[in-house]
Amino acid sequence: YKNRKLVWLVSFLLIFISIIGMLISLKSESIKAPLRLGLDYTGGTQITLERSCDKTCSELNTIEIANNISSLSNNDKNFSSETSPNLVGSQIQLIDNSKSISIRLPSLTAAQSESVITEINKTFGPFIKESTSVDIIGPSLGKQLRKSSLISLFCAFIGIALYINFRYDRRYSFLALFALSHDLIIVCGVFSLLGYFYNVEVDSLFAVSLLTIAGYSVNNTVVVFDRIREKSLIDNKLSFKYQIDNAVSATLTRTLYTSFTTLLPLICILIWGGATLYWFAFALVIGVIAGSWSSIALAPSLLSITRNKEID
Repeated sequence: YKNRKLVWLVSFLLIFISIIGMLISLKSESIKAPLRLGLDYTGGTQITLERSCDKTCSELNTIEIANNISSLSNNDKNFSSETSPNLVGSQIQLIDNSKSISIRLPSLTAAQSESVITEINKTFGPFIKESTSVDIIGPSLGKQLRKSSLISLFCAFIGIALYINFRYDRRYSFLALFALSHDLIIVCGVFSLLGYFYNVEVDSLFAVSLLTIAGYSVNNTVVVFDRIREKSLIDNKLSFKYQIDNAVSATLTRTLYTSFTTLLPLICILIWGGATLYWFAFALVIGVIAGSWSSIALAPSLLSITRNKEID
């Protein structure tokens, strides 16, 4: 209770920085959205190539691969027209210590995709032909995935609000949703800044991470709220703010241990999980940290200023 203003200041600064990051991305000519949307949401072509190596493959440089692809705009007849897609913003990922190359590009025709594969093969090949894949996601499918992700988040919010409103009261429901919004805004803010400065894209796994964070954050918040309810019945002679302090102190160790054990496998995924799961695990790490903070600090401190009444 004594440090609640400091808690509010920290949370306010984190939310403020996150919102600024999303506004910067929104105003950016190359992004034009709060987050840099990946191929899953915008549509495009993904080419995956597997190199033919004996035991270990020589290291590659993503910048050199991107420059190689960009040169096609001037040297290849399939990209000579004015309506040809822009190849400058291609996204390159090296998988399994440069054994495989994943290339994300705007929507290409079959001939254009073949030109890209041929050009890359000249400098960075040879590749295993049977393992080469070209996946095309249309803009309508990307739009549908984006819509489905937003609907999933909205339904999660409604379900959480109804449960906590039924279990406790409207104050608790509002504060739990506020704490949850705090966590999701911070995660989105971090990824908006990463997208602006480091070209990090969000895909369908990012939506999954947000839903996972929502469940984790609310679970921690409900545990704290439940302990506050118990303390209000046992320590009913104390003021409401001291009941909250006692409840938070009783759940602090449990929350920290739970968060720490949750972070351990996520850190392992960050280190050894490969490029595919890296940003998914990173989003969960940020969400777990933010969720723990909002559950044991933000939500109880905001509850302490509400009207002191008996909890049913």
